[in-house]
Amino acid sequence: MQDEELLAHNPTNSTGLLKSAGLIVVVILLSKIAGFLRDVIIANYYGASIVSDAYFYAYQIPALAIVILGGMGGPFHSATVSVFSKIIKNFNQKPNSEVKRLFNTFETFSILIFGSIAAICFFFPKQVMNIIISQATPELMNLAAYHLKIMSPVIVVGALLGLYYGILVTYNKFLLPNIAPSMLSFGIILTLIFSRGDDTGFYLAIGTTIGAIMQLLMQTPIVVKLGYTFKPAFDFFNNRNFNEILELLMPAFLSSTIGQIGIYVDIFFASGLQPGQWTAYGYANRIFQFPVGLMLSALLVPLFPLFSRLVAQKKFDEVRYYFNKGVGSLILAGTFMMIFIFISGQDLISIALERGAFSHSATLMVSEVLFFISLSIIPYMFRDSITRLYYSFNDSRTPFFIAMGSIVLKLIFNSLLVGPLGINGIALSTAIITLINGTVLAFLIRKKISIGYRAFLKEILKILLCAFIAFCVGFIVNFGIGKIIPLNFITKIIRVIFVFCITAGIYVSFAHVFRVEYLEDLKDKLKSKLSKGKNV
Repeated sequence: MQDEELLAHNPTNSTGLLKSAGLIVVVILLSKIAGFLRDVIIANYYGASIVSDAYFYAYQIPALAIVILGGMGGPFHSATVSVFSKIIKNFNQKPNSEVKRLFNTFETFSILIFGSIAAICFFFPKQVMNIIISQATPELMNLAAYHLKIMSPVIVVGALLGLYYGILVTYNKFLLPNIAPSMLSFGIILTLIFSRGDDTGFYLAIGTTIGAIMQLLMQTPIVVKLGYTFKPAFDFFNNRNFNEILELLMPAFLSSTIGQIGIYVDIFFASGLQPGQWTAYGYANRIFQFPVGLMLSALLVPLFPLFSRLVAQKKFDEVRYYFNKGVGSLILAGTFMMIFIFISGQDLISIALERGAFSHSATLMVSEVLFFISLSIIPYMFRDSITRLYYSFNDSRTPFFIAMGSIVLKLIFNSLLVGPLGINGIALSTAIITLINGTVLAFLIRKKISIGYRAFLKEILKILLCAFIAFCVGFIVNFGIGKIIPLNFITKIIRVIFVFCITAGIYVSFAHVFRVEYLEDLKDKLKSKLSKGKNV
C-alpha cells in the first residue's frame, strides 16, 4: 500500500502520531535532562564508591516496580492500554460502571500484591539483598540493606504508576506521563542539595522514595478528573475484563521479571568485583538510555495504542507500514548515536561527571563500559519495538519464553566474559543477548504478520555503510584535534561539538547519496511543512 493511500485511510492517526511523537520528544528530553542533572549530583557527592554501589544494588529492586513494571512499555502500562482501549466506548465521556469496576479491581489487586512485597523488603532487607549480592563484603551488604529498607515504599508506588500511566495513554494524554518521571530525579536532586550528602547514602535513598511519591501524586489528579476514583474492589474471579488483563499481565510481568533477573545475574557477578565497577555500569547504562530511551518513548508511546487498534481491526497493511517506518527511523537515528558515542563517549563522560568525588579513573571506567553497551543500540531498539507488536496481538507469552532462555545465556556469557573483561564482560554479554533476543522475536513474528524483512534489511545495510564512513572520518578528526589542541573542560566541549557536526554531516550526506528510505521520508515531510508555511 502506498504512503498516500495509508494516510488517506488513517489521516487522524498519522497526523496525531507525528504531533504526539514531536511533543513526547520535547517532554522526555526535559525528563532526561533532569535525570542527567541527578546523575551529575550523585556523582559529585558519592563518585564511584562503595556507597554508590550499595545504592545502585539496592535500587534494582524498587526499580523493577517503578521503571520496568510501571514504566513506559511495562506490563501494567501495556495490559491497561490493551484492555481499556477496547472496552471504553466513548473517550469524551466519563467511564461507565464496567470500566470503573475494572479500574478499581486492578488497583486493589496491585496494592495487595506489591504492598506485600514492599513489606518483605522493609522488614527483611538484609535477607533480600543477600540473595542477589551474596559475594559482597559485610560493609557493602549492610549498606545495601539499609538503602533497600528506606526505598521499600517505591515498590507499591511503581505498580500504581503503571496503571495510571496506561489510563492516561489510553486517553491519548501523553504529556503528563512523560513529565512525571522527572519527579523522581527532582526528589533526589533537592534532597541532596539541601542535605549536601552523607557518608552512608541515607539522603540518596530517602530522596528516591520522596521522588517516587511525587511522581504518583503528579498523575493522580488527572486520572481522577477523567472519572477514575479508587474504591476497593475484590472482583478478582468474576470480572471477564480483569481476567483478560491477567492473561496479558502475568506473562508480561514474568517476562519483565525475567529481564530483571538478568540484571540480578549481572549484580551477582559484579558484586565480587572492585568497588565502583557496578556504579560505572549504572552510569554507562543511563548515558546509553538517554538518547535510546528518548527515541523509543517518542515513537512507541503513540504507536502502541495504534498497533492495538489496527490489529483489532485486522488492518495488517497499516501495521506493517507503521512498524517498518517507525523502526527504520529509530535505527537511522540510533546508528548515528552509536558511532558518536564510540568517538566522543569519553569526552562526554568527562564533561558531564568528572568533578567532586568523581575522578578521571572513574571516567575511564565508565567510558569503557559505555562502548560495550552501545553495541546493543540497534538490536535494543528493534527488540523493544517488535515486543510491542507481540503485545498488540495479545501475545506476551512468546517474549516471555524468549526472555527465559536469555537468562541461561546470561549465565553462560557472564561466566565466560567477566573473568577476562571484568564489568565490561557484563556489558558485552548484554549486547550479545539483546541481539539474539531480537533476532528470535523477528523470526517468530512471521507466524502473525509478514514484516517484509528483505526491503527492511536492505535499508539497514545502507545505514550501516553510511555509519562506517562517518565513523572513520569522525575518529580521524577527533584524534587530530586531540594532538593539536591541549584538552581541558572548554576544549573538550569544542571538540565534541565539532566532531558531532562533522560526523552528522558525513552521515546524512551519504544517506542522501545512497537514498536511504527513512531519510527521504524525513526530507519529504520537511518539504511539505515548509510549503504549507509559505502558503499560509
